[in-house]
Amino acid sequence: MNTSSYSVTTYTPRTVTTLQRAELPAHIKGLSLVNLAARQRMLSQRMILQTLLASRGDAQKFEAAQRSLQIFTESQQHLQDTVHHLEKSAAARIEATYHGPRGVGPLIGSFMQLMQRTLEQIGRQAPGVAESLIELVGLTDRILDALNLATTAFDEVTKAKSEAMMKELAGIVGDIQNVAKEAKVVSFNAQIMAARAGQHGREFAVVANVLSDITGEIDGLTRKAAVLADRNKLAA
Repeated sequence: MNTSSYSVTTYTPRTVTTLQRAELPAHIKGLSLVNLAARQRMLSQRMILQTLLASRGDAQKFEAAQRSLQIFTESQQHLQDTVHHLEKSAAARIEATYHGPRGVGPLIGSFMQLMQRTLEQIGRQAPGVAESLIELVGLTDRILDALNLATTAFDEVTKAKSEAMMKELAGIVGDIQNVAKEAKVVSFNAQIMAARAGQHGREFAVVANVLSDITGEIDGLTRKAAVLADRNKLAA
């Protein structure tokens, strides 16, 4: 194997919670936590395949494996650091998934370390590559199961958050509808009083009519919001 074109890079996980959103790596921006966690599963399998091909002298696959490891490492750090930004119950769910008694965090960490070590051995044509590859391939099913558990946890957290938002939205819509009903009563009474006042109640009648139009618009908007809430509930 020709190793002259190989360049080994060591990836040290960095804490991304201190970064501004605009400073996040491009591969993280725009992805939901569920999609990011799901992508980790695909990346783990891709890295193993790329590393196996790199061990046979494929320099391009070696570089690709390094890039995949960098993406995987940064994404994993971001996923685990989200506990600092989630609500208490959601944070506890993610924390337990990674660091609980049966948490997957240690296994994922060991996988990244093994991947890094194997790439270093390949890049330097160091002894022990075959053993590391056997260990890496043997870890395939376990790491996939661990990443599946993490994805499920983020999916449950996302769904719970969505349900809470829909419940809050339904409450807000209900409050607006109650206000609109009260405004309708006020508008109706104001129109009656304006009619009784005759010529002296013209300006009052204008205000009453405007209020009536506004309550009509509120009714339309609340109906749209209610339909949207029901649609999202069914989609969830």
